[in-house]
Amino acid sequence: MKLRDLPTPCYVIDEERLTENLRILEGVRRETGCKILLAQKAFSCYYFYPLIGKYLDGATASGLFEARLGREEMGKENHVFSPAYRRADMDELGDICDHVICNSMAQLARWQEWKENRARRKAQEAHGKAEDAPRDSGGGEKRETAPSAAGPSLGLRINPECSTQEGHAIYDPCAPGSRLGVTAANFDPACIDWIDGLHFHTLCEQDADALKTTLDAVEEKFGKYLSRLSWLNMGGGHHITREGYDISLLRDCIRRMQEKYGLTVYLEPGEAVALNAGYLATEVMDVVENGGVRILILDASAACHMPDVLEMPYRPPLKDAGLPGEKKYTYRLSSCTCLAGDIIGDYSFDREIQAGDRLYFMDMAIYTMVKNNTFNGMPLPSIAVMDRDGECRVIREFGYADFKGRL
Repeated sequence: MKLRDLPTPCYVIDEERLTENLRILEGVRRETGCKILLAQKAFSCYYFYPLIGKYLDGATASGLFEARLGREEMGKENHVFSPAYRRADMDELGDICDHVICNSMAQLARWQEWKENRARRKAQEAHGKAEDAPRDSGGGEKRETAPSAAGPSLGLRINPECSTQEGHAIYDPCAPGSRLGVTAANFDPACIDWIDGLHFHTLCEQDADALKTTLDAVEEKFGKYLSRLSWLNMGGGHHITREGYDISLLRDCIRRMQEKYGLTVYLEPGEAVALNAGYLATEVMDVVENGGVRILILDASAACHMPDVLEMPYRPPLKDAGLPGEKKYTYRLSSCTCLAGDIIGDYSFDREIQAGDRLYFMDMAIYTMVKNNTFNGMPLPSIAVMDRDGECRVIREFGYADFKGRL
């Protein structure tokens, strides 16, 4: 079917655009030797994990469920970072994750203790197998070597206290009083004997100049430890696939850490993987007017289906529409929820919009499916795939059971 024939509301993933993004990222990997992971917190449509796995090195998670998804559906490198870990989750995370990154010295000590206990268990199991094994009839006793019990590579998230963002304080991990990452003042150098790498994540939709500034701060505060480690994870927020992004400077930043300290460098983009690779198809249900403002009531919702519109705030691009007053007819776009502030924004059109018309929001692959909700009993949008010929296929549909099952 074509885009116009899909049920609404519906997220539509543009497979061709997604592949273009992946090819750009794969080029950075090939040219620098760095490793790039999908940050599932931005895009977790696992239907595409086999495709993503052809271009990237694996996935990174923010907790147990995302870590399971990465292991089950992509099956490549699997990393996890969480501000804190429940003891009940540690055994499974330790089994399915290659890297575990901690947010504090206390969390790191807990994981180091877990690794030591695991090593003892593995050694005891190996010893038991050796006791039960038959003796070597050649006259000598076989030497039994315990299997590897190393467990996941441990890392520590650091806070370089270097804010490079403007206007997005809610997404600034370096803001004063941030709970994310260990500052230089709270860093215990003894942990270098326990860990293999450091992690920082300070960017949000930013270019490589912000990364360069951040690396300067990282070297100033933590540079004396880097040569004793094996990897450095530069986190996410790199808008690598955005038009005009300075990939050359990104390559220089990566090589700087590789050549100066002998580190394996990781990047964890989320937005860059699926940037501009999705749409949200919606239908106009009614047109109302109040105080000279014409308002479109849609079957899609900012609060339920694209929460960043209210959280950041963010004005999503809309196909064939302009800024208020730019075109002949201006409307305020809203939803059929009861939330008075469920407003997407004001847009203008070349023609009058009527009930039954279709509208298409763009850049709707990231932070939509992973954040949506069923407030007011709003249905979750279906998920569809669009191929390079414009043919669409619905891959997921949701109904009442999905609403009820969450309550």
